[in-house]
Amino acid sequence: MKNIYLPFLLLILFSGCKSTFVIPSFDSKDVPPIPNYNLESSWAVLPSKYTEEFKEFASSQLDTLEADVFYVYPTLNTDKEDPRWNAPINDLEQNDKVLNKAVLYQASALALSGKVYVPFYRQAHIRSFKMFNEGGKAALEIAYADVKKAFEVFLSKYNKERPIILLSHSQGTRHTMRLIADFFDEKELQNKLVAAYIPGIGVKPDLFKTIKPMTKPDETGGFVSWNTYKKGYYPKDDKDWYDGSVTTNPITWDDSKVTTLEQHKGFLYTNKKIYDQALKIEISDGLVWSSNPKFPMRLFMSPIKNYHSGDINLFWQDVKENAALRLNTYLSKN
Repeated sequence: MKNIYLPFLLLILFSGCKSTFVIPSFDSKDVPPIPNYNLESSWAVLPSKYTEEFKEFASSQLDTLEADVFYVYPTLNTDKEDPRWNAPINDLEQNDKVLNKAVLYQASALALSGKVYVPFYRQAHIRSFKMFNEGGKAALEIAYADVKKAFEVFLSKYNKERPIILLSHSQGTRHTMRLIADFFDEKELQNKLVAAYIPGIGVKPDLFKTIKPMTKPDETGGFVSWNTYKKGYYPKDDKDWYDGSVTTNPITWDDSKVTTLEQHKGFLYTNKKIYDQALKIEISDGLVWSSNPKFPMRLFMSPIKNYHSGDINLFWQDVKENAALRLNTYLSKN
């Protein structure tokens, strides 16, 4: 049964049910094998291995696309009784989520702007964020090591100095922030960066030295970021990360603080239909506050206040059109 609250569920709220499960200590001996990104099987998506569903959103003439999209997916292992700190890249259940949730409802927004590359990586379990000092840091380091190696192979084997668009969400954004620092910030590769779409986590405006927040819809070479919640809601115990963080308007892509329903270009729902004029937003204190989106069975969403899982697909058409605009601007100048 499809989730009726949000079309793309990434985080599962822990219930109040009692459990005898004991979280194991992090042990390096239990870490899954290191992926080999020279093998196609280590990639969820390559231009040569789009799924049939993904092809519905992609260009039928890939050779005409002038840019590449490198996408890093969010935390998908949210099973509180999964003892693993890192998921192996051959986990069929997790890989199904990667392809049929993350890729289909997030990366698809950029499938007309460039050839899409998505590495499987040993994602850290969601507990890693709450138990950072008890194993989470090590698990996240393992996950980033994979993303970094995949990006190196992407550059040397596939990209061949083409323009790059970065896309990520949540845990994926944590890793992409490090990619930007390691490969783009004050580096020659910065000249190839069209834009980085990095929502789902707090990103401070001064995080990078030369990669800056973009505040115009056709600006290039920088990044945009946002975190979505129901209007009037402030995340509990999370003020340190959202207060003062970059809060891009994902509808107008400028400094506008409010939008109307008419400005919203489209929300991609689980039926793969796009609902335009479905929501309006307000920018407040580091957050994007959204109205209750208009989509089938929307009344069931009323109690939900955290729209984190919909950060991208709530604005799917908006992201798609903005990426095309930024790419066209970049290509016209280079």
